[in-house]
Amino acid sequence: ATTFFFSLSVDEPLPICSGIIAEYGKQWYQRRVRATLMDCLFKANFDDTVHSHKSPGVEISEHIYNLKEGNVKLRLAIVDSVGYGDQINKENSFKPLVDYIDEQFENYLQEELKIKRDLVTFHDSRIHVCLYFLVPTGHSIRSLDLVTMKALDKKCNIIPIIAKSDTVSKSELDTFKANIMEELRANDVEIYTFPTDDETVAEVNKDMNEMMPFAVVGSREDVKVGETVVRGREYPWGVVEIENELHCDFVKLREMLIRTNMEDLREVTHRKHYELYRRGKLKQMGITDDGAHPVSLQETYEQKRAEHLDELQRIENEMRQNFVNKVREKDLELKRNEKELAAKYEGLRKENNEEKKRLDEERRKLEDDLAAIKKKKEDLERANAEHANGQNTKSKKK
Repeated sequence: ATTFFFSLSVDEPLPICSGIIAEYGKQWYQRRVRATLMDCLFKANFDDTVHSHKSPGVEISEHIYNLKEGNVKLRLAIVDSVGYGDQINKENSFKPLVDYIDEQFENYLQEELKIKRDLVTFHDSRIHVCLYFLVPTGHSIRSLDLVTMKALDKKCNIIPIIAKSDTVSKSELDTFKANIMEELRANDVEIYTFPTDDETVAEVNKDMNEMMPFAVVGSREDVKVGETVVRGREYPWGVVEIENELHCDFVKLREMLIRTNMEDLREVTHRKHYELYRRGKLKQMGITDDGAHPVSLQETYEQKRAEHLDELQRIENEMRQNFVNKVREKDLELKRNEKELAAKYEGLRKENNEEKKRLDEERRKLEDDLAAIKKKKEDLERANAEHANGQNTKSKKK
């Protein structure tokens, strides 16, 4: 899937911001899909820089172009989601996209809240349309696409697009379109619907709403068909003309996006998506107006300041209490270790005294044994001496 964001402006010049979200797993494929489509939509050559798809996360790439057709000036901001879907863990792939859109809303809100604001000359970088490219599987939407579109549907105008629709048959394409719309409705994903309240465009917009999502084919090449040169893709079996409505929905997408509903895209962005963000942000700031007791900015500031100081005091008290608890725990641990060491020392001392007594007792026994042996030896020697003397005396008498 690919997401492409636009920001549009006219005359001043008229700003329009657009974004593309795409994920095909092939670096060159995503780049060519995005660049080729934009070149065909605005009939211009835009930046075609190849981005690395080895990034650990999704990166936002923004390019601003000043276009002119006749007397109409258009400031076009193209925001590309580089690396979208390349990660193994795609759980938070949509977060950088949401954060970027919120950042543009926040910039506009900060300008709006200024005492001396100048919204006429302010560079409006809010996203006015998101072209969400779907992989032409011919079956259904992947869970990653559903999760991302659900995260974006309250932030910007989503227009789902089936890229490279010439890779599936007509019958498969019709079934794929029906499955996509059914899954979007089943998962409460809100996509942009062309307005039908204006009688001048009600009928055509109603027909276009029924054709969603648009199946498109892009090409930068001119191909000769008979005597006519057209922009399209040439295959062994024939030519796919991108501006032939029998071949794809590219012309319908261009008409609806740039000529018929550009102002509505900008109006819906301001009236619906930005207003939702603004309301939520002001509520977070504590600014309310119930009709009876409106709250001023000064009161809100004082209240928020008091809440902030209370929070700081609470955190300080909590840190101090945590410190005291840790010191107390450490003191108890040291005392416990001291008691254990004292008990261990006393046990070793007792064992040493007992061992000393045992050795002293054994030494006394050995000394007594030695004394007894020595006495026996002396007695034996004396007896032997007396015996020898007796023998000698007998010999002399004889």
